[in-house]
Amino acid sequence: MAKMLYSVTMSLDGFIAGPGGDMSWLADHLGPDPLVDELIGQVGALLVGRTTFGGDDPYKGTEQEGEAFGGGWAGPQFVLTHRVPRASVPGVTFVGDLDSAVAAAKAAAGDKYVNVLGASVARQCLEAGVLDEVLVLIAPVMLGDGVRLFDHPGGTNVRLERLRVSQAPPATGLWMRVVDSAAPEAGAMSG
Repeated sequence: MAKMLYSVTMSLDGFIAGPGGDMSWLADHLGPDPLVDELIGQVGALLVGRTTFGGDDPYKGTEQEGEAFGGGWAGPQFVLTHRVPRASVPGVTFVGDLDSAVAAAKAAAGDKYVNVLGASVARQCLEAGVLDEVLVLIAPVMLGDGVRLFDHPGGTNVRLERLRVSQAPPATGLWMRVVDSAAPEAGAMSG
């Protein structure tokens, strides 16, 4: 059965995107990474937030623009949104509620990971108790502002257990298992 994994590259000071969702900072930190290469082979489907799906692309202006993992992965994508675009997008299914999106993505992933992309959808998965693991690649940069890895107004205490650490350049990887995700709901789905 598929597991739900939130994987992301983060600045040392805890941001996954710069102000306004700017992802250009990430371009300098992309490159061969054994942990990412291993992960790509284990991903069966993507569950993506609408903001992430329609947002900035660190591969902007390159042949890899618009491609998951810079073109290193291909497969079914499920976008959690209340704003379904008029035109269909090949390989992408737009879903209006979290339960349906998770069920569809897990069915498509088979025995591989559903890779969760986007801070808001990852938070919603945590609050629903369906997120199994978190992989954070820490880039050697500080942004000072932007989109946080995890934001929960009023705070919470999500317990994690370290599964593995990778120290291969270009980033340090921390792979964790969610031990207790009973984070109280902070609000309705955004996107």
